[in-house]
Amino acid sequence: MRPLVTSSKSLAALALCGAVAAGPLLVEEDRRVDEASPTPGFFGGTVPPGLMNMGSVAAPAPPSALAAPPQLGPAAYYTSHHEYYFTRAIYNSGGGGLRGFGRRGGGAWRTDYPKADEQFMVMVDHLLNIDLYERSNAVGLGEPAVRQYPFLYALEVGAMRLSEAEVHGLRDYLAAGGFLVIDDFWGTYEWENFEREISRVLPGRPIVELGLDHPIFHAFYEIEEVLQVPNVNNGTRGGPTYENDGYVPHVLGIFDDHERLMVVINWNTDLGDAWEWAENPYYPLKFSRFAAEMGVNMIVYAMSH
Repeated sequence: MRPLVTSSKSLAALALCGAVAAGPLLVEEDRRVDEASPTPGFFGGTVPPGLMNMGSVAAPAPPSALAAPPQLGPAAYYTSHHEYYFTRAIYNSGGGGLRGFGRRGGGAWRTDYPKADEQFMVMVDHLLNIDLYERSNAVGLGEPAVRQYPFLYALEVGAMRLSEAEVHGLRDYLAAGGFLVIDDFWGTYEWENFEREISRVLPGRPIVELGLDHPIFHAFYEIEEVLQVPNVNNGTRGGPTYENDGYVPHVLGIFDDHERLMVVINWNTDLGDAWEWAENPYYPLKFSRFAAEMGVNMIVYAMSH
């Protein structure tokens, strides 16, 4: 993987991933898009040319017009409006399988929360010239507030058991221009469960492998290989990198009728653990760095398409 940007800002961010331990990096000319002519951002503020939010998602309503805040999470939209929120999907994970501990007090959706989200935002804040909310932000798929956030992250979907309200909420969100990132699920059984649940949301939509020539692998960093990112226990012990029978990592996608990428699926890999444990000196640099680069690319791609 060859970073497109290794400015002083990016060096600070990559230090969080352990890059300092790997030795000095060559500081090249900053190749980000021109910041001299910012354009209005979707949530207020400005965004550099080329990093446009998806305008098809409704703008945030005033705080007074929104429903009561979720039981968990800071309910970011109650206190401030920012250009970008890393938003985690709260979803039902049923009552009996794979960390299914209920919808609010626990459950699969809450894995690595909030540390992974907040630590990843520290990295992003050093790399992208956008006004981002640095805290965690979790919103239910069945809640109207989900439409306020064009980027949505869901993990451990091998345990997903969507309610009808969540099915309709996610379908409407994606149809309106939302972008969903799936992460941290492994092997045949969890794939079959996710495939069943996403087919309820997007019936008849094929899931396809994204080749390395797809723009998402070149949106900010040049990613030339898809690595399998292990959980923290496996990573710090030297392996194995896989879980269950998920031996090979995949990056897959679901497109709409206009060839817009709506859903990115990271299967047999755990980007979130690498974000969460990037400061751990025993977690391998190559995994934390890849996870950070892939995460930044997904954000840039989502905001510019």
